[in-house]
Amino acid sequence: MIRNIAREIAIHLSYELSFTDKSADALLDQRLTPEAFAAWAGEAPVYQEAPGPQQAAYIRRLVLGVDEHGAELDGYIEKYAKGWRFARISLVASAIMRVAMYEILYMPDIPNGVAINEAVNIAKRYETPETVKFMNGILGSFVRQEFTE
Repeated sequence: MIRNIAREIAIHLSYELSFTDKSADALLDQRLTPEAFAAWAGEAPVYQEAPGPQQAAYIRRLVLGVDEHGAELDGYIEKYAKGWRFARISLVASAIMRVAMYEILYMPDIPNGVAINEAVNIAKRYETPETVKFMNGILGSFVRQEFTE
């Protein structure tokens, strides 16, 4: 399993956290098993192969980080979503942006451009072109404003 697939799985799980009463740890323990991947294999191509230890650790780090820093990440999304209230942004779009922003803020080994590019590419599979453009704008503004001043 490659990192971009692991990232997409982390986005799925971060999205699921938006509407479950399970803790992030409990959700990860339930979803990061070979049995869970076998059950979901027919639903989406990213579940064809269960993550190895390195990929599972990466997924876990992203999901736990997004959960822990959710309010901070949502604040940045709201700050750079000019003319939009956070409540108007879809749960999928916000999950994608949360993961990208977490990578940018807390994973210095991932270049900012890679985090944004991966988020945009994943968003293209789940969102309308207008939403993808909107997300790209938010992420670009976030990096320009927060990291170049």
